[in-house]
Amino acid sequence: MCLGIPGQIIELLEDPPDLAKVDVAGVKRNVNVGLVAPDGLQAGDWVLIHVGFAMSKIDEQEAVTSLEFLEGLGQAYTDELAALAESSIE
Repeated sequence: MCLGIPGQIIELLEDPPDLAKVDVAGVKRNVNVGLVAPDGLQAGDWVLIHVGFAMSKIDEQEAVTSLEFLEGLGQAYTDELAALAESSIE
């Protein structure tokens, strides 16, 4: 099962462009934000992430609600976080 997971932007990286360091439930990884960059992103914003790409910008309430739902999925959510922790986008 593949899930979109909310993450909060810690910082936008300048080199390479279109990458941001994002915190997803305590896991910090670089993700590609090129698909949502035209929406104007900044540190503190929330994005919905799937396979290393930010798919959309979301508000904090939607992020909290989504995280609560995902935590209720149990093993599928745990597996997705483990895959994220093992991934690396440089």
